[in-house]
Amino acid sequence: MRSTAPPSRAHLWWRVFAVGGVAATVLYVLDLSPAVDAVCFAAIALTTIVACFTAPRRLGARPRAAWIAMGAAAACFLAGVLLRPYVTAQPLIADAATVPGYALLSVYFALLLRSRGSTERHAVLDGLIVCLAGGLASALLLAAPTAALAGRPAIQSVLAALYPLFDVVLLAACINLTFTARVWPPSLAALVSGTALIVTGDMAYAVIGVSGQTYASPLLDVPFLLAYTMLGVSALHPSVVQLGRADRHPVQAWSWQRMLLLAPAVATPFVLLVTVGGTSAAFRLLIGACGLAIVTLLVLRAVSAVQAHVAAQLHSEYQAMHDPLTGLPNRRRITAEVERLAAATPATGPRRVWVCFLDLDGFKWVNDSWGHDAGDQLVIEVARRLRAAVPPGVMLARVGGDEFVAAAACDEPAALRLVDAVQSCFAKAVPVRDTEVVISASIGLSHAPGGGDPAKAAEALLRDADTAMYRSKAEGPGRATIFDASMHDRVRERIELEGALRTALAEDQLTVVYQPIVRLDTGRPCAAEALVRWHHPQRGPIPPMTFIPVAEDSGLIDALGTFVRNEALRQLASWRADGTVDAGFYLSINVSPRQLADPRLAQIVAGELTRHGVPASAVALEMTESVMADGGGAAARVLFELRELGVRLLVDDFGTGFSALGYLRQFPVTGVKIDRSFVSGLGESAEDEEIVRAVVAMARALGLSIVAEGVETRTQRDALAAVGVTQAQGWLWGPGVPAGDFALHWAADRDVPGPAPVVVRHP
Repeated sequence: MRSTAPPSRAHLWWRVFAVGGVAATVLYVLDLSPAVDAVCFAAIALTTIVACFTAPRRLGARPRAAWIAMGAAAACFLAGVLLRPYVTAQPLIADAATVPGYALLSVYFALLLRSRGSTERHAVLDGLIVCLAGGLASALLLAAPTAALAGRPAIQSVLAALYPLFDVVLLAACINLTFTARVWPPSLAALVSGTALIVTGDMAYAVIGVSGQTYASPLLDVPFLLAYTMLGVSALHPSVVQLGRADRHPVQAWSWQRMLLLAPAVATPFVLLVTVGGTSAAFRLLIGACGLAIVTLLVLRAVSAVQAHVAAQLHSEYQAMHDPLTGLPNRRRITAEVERLAAATPATGPRRVWVCFLDLDGFKWVNDSWGHDAGDQLVIEVARRLRAAVPPGVMLARVGGDEFVAAAACDEPAALRLVDAVQSCFAKAVPVRDTEVVISASIGLSHAPGGGDPAKAAEALLRDADTAMYRSKAEGPGRATIFDASMHDRVRERIELEGALRTALAEDQLTVVYQPIVRLDTGRPCAAEALVRWHHPQRGPIPPMTFIPVAEDSGLIDALGTFVRNEALRQLASWRADGTVDAGFYLSINVSPRQLADPRLAQIVAGELTRHGVPASAVALEMTESVMADGGGAAARVLFELRELGVRLLVDDFGTGFSALGYLRQFPVTGVKIDRSFVSGLGESAEDEEIVRAVVAMARALGLSIVAEGVETRTQRDALAAVGVTQAQGWLWGPGVPAGDFALHWAADRDVPGPAPVVVRHP
């Protein structure tokens, strides 16, 4: 919505206008003088006209043409009302101004209904039925008596009789508008009230017209004054923007609201036949013709309602079975297709039911980098390519955000050709926004012979293909794997491990150990890395490389990270208090990409530092390079907030992932940790030595600290010192040990000058 005025002012204007309209009406009713009456009427009407021409446009209401028509109609009505008291001898002059107003008001309702998408066939038929019934009643009860008046021009009688018919049309359009509204905003309520007041005023004039009068008193104009007030409120109220918006209300074709409108209209010819039909053969003929027309329209309406119901049911069934974004079948439809294939495929022979389950690699990265709209474009393009690539007879479905399934009954060579066809869809880059993205898909295949219970077979095939797909994803992007029974054991093992990890977090089975980070020039520790360990009561020690991925996938990594941080900070506070470590000692703690995606992380860490009394400069958080490769977003903001907090930020396993100088310059990192794969070759591989030397030179140029991981020999230590590395960690100084052992061997008060200490190794 667009508005040039503050919302408070917009709400003020319509209130002021409503109060002014009521006040002008009261003055008009008092009939102080013709001049005062004319001023009151003109003031409120002119204000309404200006409001219709300007307020909806300023507020951003659409369609604009509708409100232009409304303003023009209000101007026509004003001219007719002002002229009528002065042209009693020639009332056609006033009618010439008023009749175009009804036409313009009809245009207003037509444009509004079209904008709301509400011109349905049965709604149009409803309007015709109501108009016929109202026109018949108007003709017999008002037009005929008026036409019978002696000494009155025929055109004047016809016009006097037509006003109620105009009102019937307007009232039918207005009622149809209310049927399309889920709620009634103030603008709609004011519009309906204004229309009802116009009808009331016209009926009053029609009643006096039967006796030959064209004007009686100012009281007859009160409904029109209030109608102007309501129409002005409708135009000025901020909710006017809702009037032109599509809002199909789910009202059935034969709802009780519509029956309340149709029942009196259908009964009108029969009531008139009993009351006035016996007075003239012409009246009976007119009533019969209108009754026949109403019945015909009612039959057409019934047919239309049935057709609309069938179309809605077919549309609903289509939506229930298809993905709204790509138009492909959805999970429900593909499951039914697999069931059909399982029932139709013989239990013996080369043909089997094959299910190909694929998941896009890197789809989350596209969503996080360019937004979900770009992700939708990617999915649509992939669906288009897959649809073109799969052979005829193979059903393709979208079953998740970036997951697709293809199902077919064929032999194994044909199934493998299907995999090749799917993989060929990713040979070319996919255009996304202003760039091209190279993606791949991890594919899982499952197969089974026909026969047996089709429903169970479909469930098992989809589950197994999904399992095989995750196995492919674990082996690297773009892989394809055929399911085998051993995968079930691994899935079951992972589920059991997740449950055991939840129990371990709840029952304090996890511990934190500390591996020293030493200065190469003294051999004494300047820091330590906090590492989590899990000793299962029955299984024994479970390696971090086994349970940390489970924590990532299951959403337990936040709880695990919170435990490690608090335990490590508590221990660091204790060491600082008892002198085990000095003020320059820092503790390094790992954080995962999922943790860094939490926008509250910096606030949480700040609270933990305060609670344990540890300065932020004594803490380093280690992250993988993938966090920086993901570009902007929540993680980038969190990194800057953490750095503003004062903690150090280290890039772990540097050199193995997305290493780039631009990342180090773009993000507020304070140091890098050289991956052990480069350290292991020092003293033996000149290439590894050059890589380490290049990393050191780059880090120094950017003012970053350097830590070498995985140091196991004195040769590696000496080579690192020779190229300028100042800190290192590894088994040369021992593995991670419990807090008590760390304090025993590495206490600060033992840090005396001398040769490097004896290597301490712990099991």
